[in-house]
Amino acid sequence: MNARLPLAGVLRLGRPSDIWFKPALSVVVAVAPPNLTLLALGRLDLAMYTMAGSLCALYAHNRPYAARARALAGVVLGMVAGLGVGLVAASLTGSAVVLVTVGALVAAVQKTLCDATRIGPPGHVVLTFISSASLFVPQTLPQVPGHLALALAAGGWAWLVGMAPGLFRPHGPERRATARALDAAAAHAENPRSPVSATAHAAVQAAWQTLLSAGARSETRRALERLVVRAEVALAAPADADRARLRAWARALRGTAPVPRTEGEELLAADELLGAEAELTAPAHPVWRMLAPIAVRTALGCALAGYAALALGVGRPYWALVTAASLYQANVTLTWSRAVQRVVGNLVGVLVFAALVPLAHLGPAALVLCCLALNFGAEALIGRNYWLGSICVTPMALLITEFAGYQEPGRLITDRVVDTLVGALAGFVAALAVTNRRAGDRVELSLAAVERARDHAARLLAEPHPDFGALDTARRALATALVDLRATVEAASGEWWLRALPLERVVHAERAGHRTLAATIRHHRAEGVRP
Repeated sequence: MNARLPLAGVLRLGRPSDIWFKPALSVVVAVAPPNLTLLALGRLDLAMYTMAGSLCALYAHNRPYAARARALAGVVLGMVAGLGVGLVAASLTGSAVVLVTVGALVAAVQKTLCDATRIGPPGHVVLTFISSASLFVPQTLPQVPGHLALALAAGGWAWLVGMAPGLFRPHGPERRATARALDAAAAHAENPRSPVSATAHAAVQAAWQTLLSAGARSETRRALERLVVRAEVALAAPADADRARLRAWARALRGTAPVPRTEGEELLAADELLGAEAELTAPAHPVWRMLAPIAVRTALGCALAGYAALALGVGRPYWALVTAASLYQANVTLTWSRAVQRVVGNLVGVLVFAALVPLAHLGPAALVLCCLALNFGAEALIGRNYWLGSICVTPMALLITEFAGYQEPGRLITDRVVDTLVGALAGFVAALAVTNRRAGDRVELSLAAVERARDHAARLLAEPHPDFGALDTARRALATALVDLRATVEAASGEWWLRALPLERVVHAERAGHRTLAATIRHHRAEGVRP
């Protein structure tokens, strides 16, 4: 199966995230104190190491604070580990070929771990940028511990920055996830047959996952769970849903008012939410085998990009390596789209750099302030489209090289353009060369999971008096399986060299699954739970 490589819509701007300002402000607050301290000490040459830790503040903004604490700690440790590998390698060898090879392997590991843990934006790209750049920084072994300590200290500060909002709005991420589920359910109720349906089911599932990772079940969390149940009811019975009330609840959650109380709340006893708790102990999907082709693509594409840049005499081959690493998405078609976005954003970005250079060269303070502004701009814009954020990322990456000393702008621009084109070409060639035939296998596995979950729910419904907790567990397992099936099919549909996907079977499984979900909701309503 050969997918087309689209151009239409690749550069179209989307709506900004409802929390776009959070990562944008967080990264500025995380980067500014270390950089300004180094500026005051006259040691901006050490800024690369503190930047490694500070950039960890970009991660985990959609996660509840209990889960965010663990995720940010993992990101900091992963960042320092990648930096450590790069610095040690740089201190042990001056062979550019060896360094590129190490960088490609590290990038593949970072991509695999980020996908397996579903860490979320910005994924492995920031980690790979830091570890790859460190490979080409002059280094001696005795210097490595001190430089890693700087990164770890800045990472600790970034952890505090990421956790600080929890002091003022401890349930903010859960409230936002529930609000998205309610809005999506209302949109689904308006037009149940539109593509919004799959988005709505995914939003509800995301809300459950957020609540399940939030730690202890406080009264606020229980109230949010009841609202997600109402969203599920609206999905299964859209004709009976009160769209205005769903949207009113969503608006209230985005503010600072108490969590809305739902009618008939006393009917939702604790055992009605046992299905959600059961997900905490559910076995994880076997993702490692599915990620193997993506890991091989990343390693091969990054290595080819780095070797090609070396052959062309480019001074910073790690830029080509990072460009290749940034491309890899769930399938070839999405990888192509990211390649177009990366090239366009970088080419426009070097023009922005050319315009900013005179200002940045006014002095070290101007250089630091320019980088802070670009940090904010990158995170503010990248949610609308990757290429738009790259317009700020590119000049920021170029200016960071000047922390260690003046760089000739013309040479920087030339190297960046060449590395971008080489990295995008080599990365996409690797995506075509390494087939992901297992994407079709995953569709089959997801289909089987949906069919098993539907059969189990149907058997429970056929009983005269099904156990409520067991039925709720089965209902949520079926909803999870349906969301996973849709995501798996969409990923496989953009892959090349696959056998024909069983699309008729997929459509049948989705329709049957949604009918069974609706039946479980009708059973809820028969027990007294209203949409």
